[in-house]
Amino acid sequence: MKTPQSGTPSTKSASPSASDAVDSQLDALINRIQSLSGDSNPRANSGGSNESAQSGNTTNAKSVSPPAGPSPQGGARPTNPNPPTNAQPQNRPPAQGPNPQAPSPQAAPAQRRPTTGAARPAAVSPGGFQPCRDEAWRPAEPTDLRANRISETLLEAIMFRFILNAGEAEGRRIAEQVQLPFRMIEPILERFKKDQLVAYKSSTATNDYVYVLTEAGRAIARNHLNDSTYYGSCPVRLTEYIDSIKRQSIEGQFPKRKDLLKAFSDLLINPKMLERLGPAVASGRGMFLFGFPGNGKTSIAERVTGAFGKYIWIPRSVDIDGDILRVYDPMNHVANMPEASSGLLDSGGFDKRWVRIERPTIIAGGELTMEMLEVLNNPSSNISEAPLQMKSNCGTLVIDDFGRQKMSVDQLLNRWIIPLEKRYDFLNMASGKKIQVPFDQLVIFSTNLEPKDLVDDAFLRRIPYKIEVENPPESDFRKLFEIMCRVTKIPYNADAIDYLIKTHYLPVNRPFRNCQPRDLLLQVRNYCLYNDLEIELKNEYFDFACDNYFSVM
Repeated sequence: MKTPQSGTPSTKSASPSASDAVDSQLDALINRIQSLSGDSNPRANSGGSNESAQSGNTTNAKSVSPPAGPSPQGGARPTNPNPPTNAQPQNRPPAQGPNPQAPSPQAAPAQRRPTTGAARPAAVSPGGFQPCRDEAWRPAEPTDLRANRISETLLEAIMFRFILNAGEAEGRRIAEQVQLPFRMIEPILERFKKDQLVAYKSSTATNDYVYVLTEAGRAIARNHLNDSTYYGSCPVRLTEYIDSIKRQSIEGQFPKRKDLLKAFSDLLINPKMLERLGPAVASGRGMFLFGFPGNGKTSIAERVTGAFGKYIWIPRSVDIDGDILRVYDPMNHVANMPEASSGLLDSGGFDKRWVRIERPTIIAGGELTMEMLEVLNNPSSNISEAPLQMKSNCGTLVIDDFGRQKMSVDQLLNRWIIPLEKRYDFLNMASGKKIQVPFDQLVIFSTNLEPKDLVDDAFLRRIPYKIEVENPPESDFRKLFEIMCRVTKIPYNADAIDYLIKTHYLPVNRPFRNCQPRDLLLQVRNYCLYNDLEIELKNEYFDFACDNYFSVM
């Protein structure tokens, strides 16, 4: 499985000349971790005591004594009322919930901590992040399983499956796989070791171990495989996903004329068309683009998303009461992660369970079926895939060639008539659970047919904008030839264009189409290349191109 780069802090050994500086950085980082978790023992030794001898089932695993030296315990669960006795520090103050009122004695003087309410990761600006139009929100890095409401049961199942699949893995490699900080994973691995579910195969130079499953651990891992084969990043809660959509919604952005001009900078848009298109895009609702084929309806729909903010964050997967729903799709989403901080200690700054992507534009044409609009569950892996409308949230969903899908128009309209108005959708999980998710995208129906011939008035009312993409005037048609000549690297010849229009268009009242300059120039170019001729515009070359192009039109 492809695994994204992790921002887990690294503690590789530094050269002797820089050891003092590295120690200072480590001490500062450990103090900050302990202050966030409420631990009053920032230098508690997690590996100083020798483990008990392995059982007879672990004879194939080499048991290694933990290396001497302190190990950070920032990932321990300080708020768990009944923590395992083998992970309980001796000098820890009484647990007071995720946000103790009294600050930790080890907290840095300049640190700001919330004093009321439950801590929410999104309330903190991760890594100095400043919200802007191109990136309205960024998920903060989690600090504690309980405070961030991460299901430890689900996390342990994912870890067991991954170690079973990998055979052996370092602790930090496991943290990278589940996309959580190592300080949150280390206490769980220690408990696995004390319960004789894993064994140390070897140690590493970074105060870590290579873990292998014991026979008892493999039995547990196989049981988890019966439930699901998923061992990717730890899923986020459904409520977190819904909250993220509200923070990054396209509604309320209201792009201006300059934003649309930038989005359509590589297209020739008639000013009249732009006047009608602008308010429709700014509304963030739905629209019909209709008109004759070849006038650029799909090209316009593909570029609409560029008028909104550039990036959004989506979770790799969502936890729905134990069911895994995958949201991130490399086939439909373009990942664009922030640059990682440089230096020995990577502070991370954001939740690695989320992916920053370019605001999505998803196009579905005649291949669209009703199954693509529902949760798809793989019965062999028991992993569900989000439908197209959920993957396009905070972006644009284009239904191209509307009316030519395999399913009937009435089926699609009945499926979406409520989501288009209420802005939320209901999905059925494989387990039978029904969930409510946001329906937050600009839906564009592109068709060559008249909308009133396809749908009834009740549906047209829910699509507030109906925009006809008209044939270009002659002046725009000539301008398109100039633009496409630069694109195809063919020298522009105004006389040849005059001949084309006066010979092959005006006498037969042939309508102009936006796609024709590109198509005819490619015909001329291919003709010249085949006959080993200089690529240029001549009257006879256009005669040949038109005989081919308009032979049955």
